[in-house]
Amino acid sequence: MSLNEFTTAKPTHPWLRRMHIAFVSGPTFPLLEEVASGLLHHFRLRGHQVQTTPDDHTDVILTTAPFGEPLGWRQALIFTARKRFNLTHTPAFYTLMQVRPEEFQRLLDHFRAALAKEPLDPADYAFPGLAPQAHRVLFEQGRRGGPILALERLVQAQAKSIHIILVVGADRPLVAYHFDLVGAHPSSEVEDLESFYDDIVLRTVTTISAREVTQHKVVGEPIPYALWQRLSTPTAMRVAGQQLGERNFFTEMVRIADLVQVPAVTDVIASQYSEGCFATWDPTLGALVATVTGSARPVDKGSITDEDLAVIVGVRPDGSGALTRHVEGKRNDPPSSEAAEMMDMDRPLPTITLGPAWNVTAQVPVARSKLHGHRGMAAYDPRRVEYVPLEPAYYHYPVSCATDAQARAVKGAFARSEAMQNPDDPRQVVFTVLPCHGVVIVEKWVPGTVPFQVIWEYMDASYLQVENLIPQGTMEYVRGPDGRMVLQTA
Repeated sequence: MSLNEFTTAKPTHPWLRRMHIAFVSGPTFPLLEEVASGLLHHFRLRGHQVQTTPDDHTDVILTTAPFGEPLGWRQALIFTARKRFNLTHTPAFYTLMQVRPEEFQRLLDHFRAALAKEPLDPADYAFPGLAPQAHRVLFEQGRRGGPILALERLVQAQAKSIHIILVVGADRPLVAYHFDLVGAHPSSEVEDLESFYDDIVLRTVTTISAREVTQHKVVGEPIPYALWQRLSTPTAMRVAGQQLGERNFFTEMVRIADLVQVPAVTDVIASQYSEGCFATWDPTLGALVATVTGSARPVDKGSITDEDLAVIVGVRPDGSGALTRHVEGKRNDPPSSEAAEMMDMDRPLPTITLGPAWNVTAQVPVARSKLHGHRGMAAYDPRRVEYVPLEPAYYHYPVSCATDAQARAVKGAFARSEAMQNPDDPRQVVFTVLPCHGVVIVEKWVPGTVPFQVIWEYMDASYLQVENLIPQGTMEYVRGPDGRMVLQTA
């Protein structure tokens, strides 16, 4: 039976694949056992293989953990499953947890009150199993995404798991929240148990079906350092980082060791990750100059140097990553995990010719600069800015960063942009919003400006109103009293 033969009220993706799922029970409770049983049944209904023991075919290991109690890393499957089951690869790990409604609300209220304090009180964030400095991480994350994001990071740290399915309920499930690395928290509501379990299964399968596109490859001869020094783009990137940093577009990097003390297991999770990336086209190189990945080493996007820049010249034929060139005389780390996405989105868009106003004659993509951040967009001025939606399935079954699915979503959205397809369209900025993830903003070539200047000036003028909260599902923009389009979420 095909994965898409099942009827559902929500649109699904056509690229979902069959999975091998193994259930390895941890500490559990009657409701969790009921939910686990229901989920496994629905995995089978959709044609997936449910295994009694993980093996090298396993895509997902589903387990359980207690809520509010720290799990020792030696008990956490994310660190022990490969050795325990003699696996040659690392599957995805999903942890089921249960919290009673009153406890869930109590913690949300606790974090809401704690986040309102200035300065923060470390005692408000003192929970079992956390690192001594974890209060700073919980505070910063809560300020970005609200009380539920602070709770999410607490739960992930205590369970030693990134993907959490948090079931709220006592004797029966009421709702399940889906937590991941970037701080997503969409929910599966219980209208009836059949649709509830099916929604969780589809969200899980969507995430695992998306393939990572971070296998970047170095090509060509290194760029001479003398040429690099003559370019204006590296300086423009440093200035843009400062300007966006002053506007608080990027949040503090999350270091795992600041949240919880666990062994450094790099094939499981990087020791840190930074939020967001940006890139601009260099006409001389005929390439994108972009920020490097924050998972390789700490990178402060608001204060970058030349060492934090990479050169992207293409996309691998199989789409598994970007093609990059090294620069002589400087550190050359891989580009951001969104490198392939930022490069590939130009393919369906036109090019333009830069003339005397740019002091260079070159054929360039219509998109000059690209900004990707874990932020929402509260409102925009439709006279100057265009919003391009994703395909409908992405609002019901979101995907995450560094994947081919996200790259396709972004590429498709901007390909439908009227302002990008028509270089003479007066709207100079176009954006889309990735539910559960963040915003992608693109600017066109405006004479007399430096890269990203149009974007930050539009922020200052409220033509773009960036906000912390990110939509977790369906969304639309409706016209407000001042003529701007204002975000409405379901």
